[in-house]
Amino acid sequence: MERLIDLLGDSGTLAVAGLLVGILFGVTAQKSHFCLRASTVEVAEGELGPRLAVWLIAFTSALTLVQGFVSIEWLDLSGARSIASTGSLSGAVIGGLMFGVGMILARGCASRLLVLASCGNLRAMVTGLVLTLVAQAAYTGVLSPAREALSGLWTITGGNARDLSALLGFSPIVYTVFAAGTFVLAVAFAMRQQVTMTRIVTAAGVGFAVALGWLMTFAIAQASFEVVPVSSVTFTGPATDTLMALVAERNVALSFGIGLVPGVAIGAAVSAVLSGEWKIEQFGPDTPMERYLVGAVLMGFGAMLAGGCAVGAGLSGGSALSLTAWLAVFSMWVGAVATHRMMMRMPVLRRS
Repeated sequence: MERLIDLLGDSGTLAVAGLLVGILFGVTAQKSHFCLRASTVEVAEGELGPRLAVWLIAFTSALTLVQGFVSIEWLDLSGARSIASTGSLSGAVIGGLMFGVGMILARGCASRLLVLASCGNLRAMVTGLVLTLVAQAAYTGVLSPAREALSGLWTITGGNARDLSALLGFSPIVYTVFAAGTFVLAVAFAMRQQVTMTRIVTAAGVGFAVALGWLMTFAIAQASFEVVPVSSVTFTGPATDTLMALVAERNVALSFGIGLVPGVAIGAAVSAVLSGEWKIEQFGPDTPMERYLVGAVLMGFGAMLAGGCAVGAGLSGGSALSLTAWLAVFSMWVGAVATHRMMMRMPVLRRS
């Protein structure tokens, strides 16, 4: 790692790490059809099926690997932003609910939209661009005062107050064993639902990509003389950084996120082409643009308020045992399930 840093510098090494993790995530997410929104739809319809199984495998594999790395001291997440910095419980709840509603309307979360756009889905591309612009407006633009006001309603200090591991008081090995047990149950559930072995393995690969992101950024931080943020796979922040860098800067500042986004696009596109699943998809009578755009606005603002998207909070923050991340992803589930059930009962909403 020291030689790579000497050759590429801290930022270049981070970008390469992000690119590699992104390619892995893109391939595995595309092959497994990993999607939080699809999982919540199954739960809302009372059908616990293959899509839920895929999400559970990805989540439990990420949790098992990350906590396993912590238990053998390969990884220390105490300095990660999702643990160390001040957190917002109000932001996690409100933002999570908004994100959950938005991903039902837009038929996909931030990561799924990126994967679909890379496979030729123009609906996902337009929706993702709107999501990214709204997220940027919520971060530093005209919507930032509203985000800050909602975030400030209920905050907690960073450190032990935001660390579920410290709050519950168990050692990392306990969480690792528990997570490994739930992973085995998730695989058994998937097999019972007749999920193919390819989808099972690639779903686990999604979780591995998250764990690899944590591990690589931590290794770079340990080897660097500069302050390097320890992070993993997330999409809203990196997507806004990538877009703003492309349209507003002559020289792109390299980072893990800057490498991650194109890596996911490359991985998903290549996987779709090789499997014959790449095709152009457009808006139509059954896929009204206005519903997608409303969903994109809710997700863009909600992700920035919640501190992460379905992957950034749900898998990366969740595997790090961040209290606010777990609260955010729980709220996403609640918002999504409630919205889908409402749409089932009101046909006019399904058509609009």
